[in-house]
Amino acid sequence: MRNILHIRGEERMGTNLARIAEVVKNRPKEKLQTLVHHINADTLKEKHREMAGDKAVGVDGMTKAEYHENLDPNIEELMDRMKRQAYKPQAVRRTHIPKPGSTKMRPLGIPSYEDKLVQGVMADILNTIYEPVFLAQFIYLRPSVA
Repeated sequence: MRNILHIRGEERMGTNLARIAEVVKNRPKEKLQTLVHHINADTLKEKHREMAGDKAVGVDGMTKAEYHENLDPNIEELMDRMKRQAYKPQAVRRTHIPKPGSTKMRPLGIPSYEDKLVQGVMADILNTIYEPVFLAQFIYLRPSVA
């Protein structure tokens, strides 16, 4: 796992994730009630920079390059909708791809570009919370090597 605290532009997200990790580590029985306040313009812009530009588009037809053309206004408008609780994920575009080693097709859902951004930031936050829990269980359950 890369150290997100030392990559330029990620200091704020790194700080937020470090703060969450600290709470999870020091108070494992405590429940985190809200996480959405950890999503902000900086975290969304950083996730935008991390996104691959060659991925399939969702129902919105928006590519990374098109979103980038008006990045600041796009992020500002997305944040405004989230603050007003007016952000609603769009329907995913359903397509079918071939199953390896078979003539059957596998369904695939492709979210809109903004939904990919929000999902990516939320995944980072949730990974910070749950990774130590699962890692501890893995270490506990792993057979010892003699």
